[in-house]
Amino acid sequence: MYSLRQKINQLFIAGYNGDNVDNCDTFKELLKDGLGGAIFFTKNIKSAEQFGKTTEKIRELSLIPPFLSIDQEGGRVERTENIHGGKKYLSAKDSADKGLDFVKEQTSELCNELLSYGINMNFAPVLDTNTNPKNPIIGVRSYGDNPDDVIKFGTEVFKIHQEKGIMPVGKHFPGHGDTSVDSHLEMPVVDLSEEEMAKSHLKPFKYAVDSGLDFMMIAHVYYPCYDKKPVPASLSKNVIRHLLREKLGFDGLVLSDDMVMGAVLHKDISEVYTQGLMAGINVFLYRNSDARLKQILNCLEENAKKNEELLNEIEKSFEKVLELKRKYKLV
Repeated sequence: MYSLRQKINQLFIAGYNGDNVDNCDTFKELLKDGLGGAIFFTKNIKSAEQFGKTTEKIRELSLIPPFLSIDQEGGRVERTENIHGGKKYLSAKDSADKGLDFVKEQTSELCNELLSYGINMNFAPVLDTNTNPKNPIIGVRSYGDNPDDVIKFGTEVFKIHQEKGIMPVGKHFPGHGDTSVDSHLEMPVVDLSEEEMAKSHLKPFKYAVDSGLDFMMIAHVYYPCYDKKPVPASLSKNVIRHLLREKLGFDGLVLSDDMVMGAVLHKDISEVYTQGLMAGINVFLYRNSDARLKQILNCLEENAKKNEELLNEIEKSFEKVLELKRKYKLV
């Protein structure tokens, strides 16, 4: 029913420039040819009315109903600033300081707002335990420095999303909380033992998996306790297949963090996306609909024609995407 290229396209969630989809021909072409979804940033959102019309337009253009996704955590990571004239929601840490009832109320309000725009996927909650006070990227985005607090608040957040019909994506597996480098710029290293990782960082992810979380985002972070060679978790078979799938029992959809981040951006595209799929990534985030994305898709298609194992991984990921889209009533 679908071509190989359309199946590959379905494994990508892409962004675009500006606040008018009609001005991005590549993005529109990809939607018509099976792009898996769209991710929205502040630059794409001008007003509530415009945003609602945008998601409607994207659905109309899409060959397969798309993931319509956003990073709407609250606080530092909030994409609706142009609608509200600034930040509307508190960060994870600040909301947790106000107590569980506040977190529930804020999450419910946030989800209702996203639904009103047509959004069906949110890259939240952050399930990282922020054990490094100098962490430049997580900090107040985490519910705290105690994994039990992260479990307490994070579980409620993702369950409210599910109840509202929004797909929550837990991040950043297996834990971004001990980093001292911004993974947008370069690849951080978390040099903890497996025991330390299990005790402080894996607990919230394990609890979320056991509680029914269907979507997990993988960190562009290197963990020497899992891999001898310096490879980000997002490209690591040991982290995704062995730790997340086999050890923690996760059966949902595995997403990469944004593939234009410094930790992976400068890798050879003819290899890195093949490596990601072979490691267990099902869906790649890529914030630009540009010539480079088309080149990536071309490379994957050519590689798949020569590599039966890769072709099988594409087929399995494609089926996994459709399975979750059916579960959440997109298709």
